[in-house]
Amino acid sequence: MSEFETYLRLGFHHISDLRAYDHILFIVALCAIYEVRHWRQVLILVTAFTIGHSLTLALSTTGLVTIPVKIVEFLIPITILLTAVFNVIGTDRGFVGRKMNINYGLALFFGLIHGMGFSNYLRMLLGEEESILMPLFAFNVGLEIGQLLIVALVFLGAFLAMNVFAVKHRDWNIFVSGAAFGIALVLIGNTWIF
Repeated sequence: MSEFETYLRLGFHHISDLRAYDHILFIVALCAIYEVRHWRQVLILVTAFTIGHSLTLALSTTGLVTIPVKIVEFLIPITILLTAVFNVIGTDRGFVGRKMNINYGLALFFGLIHGMGFSNYLRMLLGEEESILMPLFAFNVGLEIGQLLIVALVFLGAFLAMNVFAVKHRDWNIFVSGAAFGIALVLIGNTWIF
């Protein structure tokens, strides 16, 4: 197995690891407000998130930016909670079209926070690598593939809920966002730093 493939797999397994469910939960919450027909916008949204976490992953892994782990672990569930709140307050019909640029900006910003969460794991893996460029790129590609898989599963769940069980999209969004909100509250309580 090549070094690229090794880091690609590590990135994929890191995002899809159920023990790292906070990142999975964020992607689920991010997608909850969108219908399957909005898949292009969601792909761009997830890519904005990837760009954000790639930047801080690179900066944190190289040691240019360091933020205490406790703060990062507290901020990650805050991003989930805020995403869930924005989903519920933005349920009017024009939400996807009008506020998409705001969503891209938020996904990018929240990606910056999540990237710091990935950085400790990657820094440990890299050890004494001479160049981190290729491992960092491969790891991020693996993360992106994992995120896209999560998006596909969320959309499959939404499709089944709406087309098989006749759940209204608004109800799906409120259910998924509400669940994400509740789990985020528990995570915030577990990582409280004040």
